[in-house]
Amino acid sequence: MSLNVIKAQHTIKGIVLDQQSKPIDAATISLIRVTNKEFIKGVITNAKGEFNIENVKDGTYQGIISSLGFDDYTSAPLTVNGKDIDLNQITLTIKTENLDEITIVAEKPIVQVMADKTVFNVQNTLSTTGTSGYELLRKAPGVIVDNNDNLIVEGKTGVLIYIDDKPSVLRGEDLINYLKTIQSSDIEAIEIITQPSSKYEAEGNAGIINIKLKRDKSLGTNGSASAGITYGDYARYTSSVSFNTRNKKSNLFGTYSNRFGKSFSFIDLYRIQNNTILDAKSETVNENNSNNLKLGYDYFMNSKSTLGLILTGNFNNSISNTDSRTLIIPPGNSTPEEVLVAGSDTDTKTSNLYANLNYRYKDTLGHSMNIDLDYGKYNNDRANLQPNRYYNGDETELQSETVNFFNTPIDITIFTAKADYEQDFLKGKLGLGVKYSNINTENEFDFFDRVNGQDILNLDQSNDFTYDEQVHAGYFNYNRKFKKLNIQFGLRVEQTKSDGQLFSSQNTVDNRVKRDYVDFFPSGGITYLMNQKNSFALTYSRRIQRPNYQNLNPFEYKINELSFRKGNPFLQPQYTDNIKLSHTYNYRLTTALSYSVIGDYFAQVTESQGENENFIITRNVADQKVINLSISYPTKINNWWNVYYSLNAYRTIFEANNQDFVSISQNTLSLYGQNTFSLPRGYKMEISGWFNSPSIWGGTYQIKSLGSLNLAFQKRFFSNKLTARLAFNDILYTSPWKGDTRFGDLSIQGNGGWDSRQVRFNLTYNFGSKDVKKSRKRKTGIEDEKNRI
Repeated sequence: MSLNVIKAQHTIKGIVLDQQSKPIDAATISLIRVTNKEFIKGVITNAKGEFNIENVKDGTYQGIISSLGFDDYTSAPLTVNGKDIDLNQITLTIKTENLDEITIVAEKPIVQVMADKTVFNVQNTLSTTGTSGYELLRKAPGVIVDNNDNLIVEGKTGVLIYIDDKPSVLRGEDLINYLKTIQSSDIEAIEIITQPSSKYEAEGNAGIINIKLKRDKSLGTNGSASAGITYGDYARYTSSVSFNTRNKKSNLFGTYSNRFGKSFSFIDLYRIQNNTILDAKSETVNENNSNNLKLGYDYFMNSKSTLGLILTGNFNNSISNTDSRTLIIPPGNSTPEEVLVAGSDTDTKTSNLYANLNYRYKDTLGHSMNIDLDYGKYNNDRANLQPNRYYNGDETELQSETVNFFNTPIDITIFTAKADYEQDFLKGKLGLGVKYSNINTENEFDFFDRVNGQDILNLDQSNDFTYDEQVHAGYFNYNRKFKKLNIQFGLRVEQTKSDGQLFSSQNTVDNRVKRDYVDFFPSGGITYLMNQKNSFALTYSRRIQRPNYQNLNPFEYKINELSFRKGNPFLQPQYTDNIKLSHTYNYRLTTALSYSVIGDYFAQVTESQGENENFIITRNVADQKVINLSISYPTKINNWWNVYYSLNAYRTIFEANNQDFVSISQNTLSLYGQNTFSLPRGYKMEISGWFNSPSIWGGTYQIKSLGSLNLAFQKRFFSNKLTARLAFNDILYTSPWKGDTRFGDLSIQGNGGWDSRQVRFNLTYNFGSKDVKKSRKRKTGIEDEKNRI
């Protein structure tokens, strides 16, 4: 049906229906000027499917009607010159070919719900101004960042981070530093995959978070450049540049990003041990200089075969200075008897170099083959000077002094090879794959006593730790669609062989731990499209979380004279069984209920030793059960106001399998809300915030409520090529955490935070053609291995 001719200052009205003659709510009607493709007016339908476009001037236009799950309706060019127009009924045709990838809001939605993942579209979130990839994760639906920088999805820790469908190289502090160098202006979307199929690695209790960087769409060259400043207690600077150039036979693409500047954090721990009070307060200033490089090349051998190479590098230089004071108050006293004044000056240099060679084959008969060879080198050189000075209670007299120096280099080499094959089978799709990985780690721990300015190696406190691991894996996965039903099931089998050895002057019973075990990881799901507005999904998967390599090193590392850290070579992997039921209504409202059981949950616990000393260690302390209800709802109030809300309500239960661990449970509510307003003259404003009610961190800490209120503005210039954004984060400074823990006879009350109240300004400029084909997105073979560094 075509739009009719109208006269200046008249109205176009009509009713939008589906093929069953039912009204379509919130369909988008756009009026476009034919001569320059200028957008003139836009309206949305009401619950009855009705719309009105008022005050249309004379001219030649084209009308476009769109709604999620339907093919767009586009009119022929029309000339407006006359009377009011009643288009009566317009029928949209349902999109039958993409029902498993349904978008839940119109016009570049904030959130998309697909059959296998939830997608958070970053470009529609103004408060990401100058934000890093790490800080952006807190805004992703269903994702929580706790007080120790751990990611929690659906109430569970143990998330794998992918960058552009390829697993990240790092884990722990190095991963956080890397994510902080990725800027929000370079990020297109964040995908949350809570129930990965057997094709994915079995690693990760809570699934996978995939950060997709921006790429661009035919032949030509384009890219973007970005620069920003963040100011909290100190200034931090970020910049990035990316490019993509493509011709008929090849595609060359690359990115560079950096982050320079200082940050501030603090932590206070009030510890009671053997009736002695140890009140410690620490402040840290960290100067971090990070650079990231990636260069990729794809050669299109023919219409079926592609050969690709990716080189990545991450280089980080961090200098941190920590000052702490610990008041030591013996039993029966109200004032300190001693005060420990300790410092820690650390210089860390990290480099990561990885190469991936890929071959991809795909024909028109449903056959595809993907082969990856990966090689990576990780190096971390860390030097730490640690003076410890004991004063009397009023700090007027130095009683003793101990100065230590640590040199702790780490070298890790990773090689993986994998092959994935798919073909049509029994009216569905069958996937098969194999993988081999080999990891070698070398850890040195050189402990020096600094006496009269000279560093003397302490052999009793020094050690070398090596860890070698091989994993052989194979899987199958089958997917088939019926009329309204989509089924998927698969099985992954992994054999793990590992050998950890400690070399030191001390003879310990745990100086070597060898393992050889086989695990089976089934997965499956059913998706049912009941009707146009209601779809259901039921999924199940089994996952594994292996210990980080450093957590297996049994030797001790001093934090100060009273606290130290040590690894646990007998730490067992933890296994998770997940089941999830989800429902999507009208492509917008998504509700999901999941239940997870985690066996041999390992947590970072603090234990006492002697009168005043304590140590941090990771142990399998409990079994965890999580029941999670999540709701997300993006909608459009009117043409100038968009809202998005997500909620996670979950109950966490820890059942002790260690006599010193106290079984605990907690009901937690996590909220994220975002309101985006289109203002006059092309400005946009966003008010957003998050809130977490009391929760449990690491199985031991019970954390109080915390949250953040954010405000952001955006303006675009030069035909939308230049974007300026200004943001104010954590305006009320409610992000710092408070909590307490008990393990055995040791209890701790703690609080901490960072300079989260910030002002950010960012400029992004896009150059080149807007119609360059996207560079090929693919996964490399180094998956869970790289994440465990």
